[in-house]
Amino acid sequence: MRSLTILGSTGSIGTQTIDVAKTLAWRVDTLVAGRNAALLVEQAHELKPRLVVCDEAIVDQVRDAVPPSTRVAAGREAVLEAAVHPVDTVVAAIPGMAGVAPVLAAVEAGRHVALATKEAMVVAGDLVWAAARASGATLTPVDSEHAGVAQLLVGEAMASVESIVLTASGGPFREGPEDLSSVTREQALAHPTWAMGPRVTIDSATLFNKGLEVIEAHALFGLPFDAIEVVVHPQSLVHAFVRYRDGSLKAQVGPHDMRLAILWGIEGTNRPELPYPRLPLDGVWQFEPPDLKRFPALALAYDAGRAGGTAPAVLNAADEVAVGAFLAGRLPFPGIAEALRVALERVPSMPASWDAIVETDRRAREETEHWITRQVS
Repeated sequence: MRSLTILGSTGSIGTQTIDVAKTLAWRVDTLVAGRNAALLVEQAHELKPRLVVCDEAIVDQVRDAVPPSTRVAAGREAVLEAAVHPVDTVVAAIPGMAGVAPVLAAVEAGRHVALATKEAMVVAGDLVWAAARASGATLTPVDSEHAGVAQLLVGEAMASVESIVLTASGGPFREGPEDLSSVTREQALAHPTWAMGPRVTIDSATLFNKGLEVIEAHALFGLPFDAIEVVVHPQSLVHAFVRYRDGSLKAQVGPHDMRLAILWGIEGTNRPELPYPRLPLDGVWQFEPPDLKRFPALALAYDAGRAGGTAPAVLNAADEVAVGAFLAGRLPFPGIAEALRVALERVPSMPASWDAIVETDRRAREETEHWITRQVS
């Protein structure tokens, strides 16, 4: 029986991981969540984990409601404790910068990490790989695009790869309106193909999520940025391509179901049977280049990735602040990409170390909030 720790159990990836675990009778040893007390308690009663970790604001509420056999803890140190507990796989699905330290802790402890927290590779990829080499930890991607690339590379020599291609749905504004300055929170959250958390949904609407995935792909697969392409594919059925030097092209295809990418991240080529709907091979599939003028956040991500150092951390921090401001009605939709550009200009990149990443994250958030406040005052 496979044992799991799920970091981010009440989010989209966490809940779908639990669905896969129940289907395959895996043991969920530890749950880590934020402030969704009701769902966390429900999960604890269903799965009876050894440990539940939550935000300090709800710890008393959760402690009084979980099964007696489940220990409850709260706070940053408790999250790190959960990340290093010996299990077969740590599913890392805490979004944003908050998820980076637990990923690094799990890797330093030699765990197998099924990685959905893309920010870990975006802001600290070199540190994560150095820790993995030292500890013997393994990492497998959970993002549908990176899991697709990983599957396409099985049995292939990296020297034969010309480039990889990540697909993007294009988001809700691919075809309009022409003027994005008045689009609403509700419109931006209406993703055409995937059900995801608020930040990643907004990032998909700006195409910044694809920019993060480009940087993540560079860190995961070691390819230069010129060998990482993005193509808009509105149907979201082809998750990735790999181009080979002989001119051939391989595609990884599947339904809009993150449970398949989660299963790959945990089991790899074992592929246990899942009783999920199969993808019918019908309809029209479209592919088109991304519009970088309309969605400049993707181009900014390439710029930050090529700059290296802490530049990706600048963009990630600025985006977290800017997306929060948009969702709160404080910033128009095009202001998200503008906030990223301003942060890159104002916060200098440094060689990446953990201290430099933390300081860069703090300063980028501060600069972005200051810029947003000036825009709305």
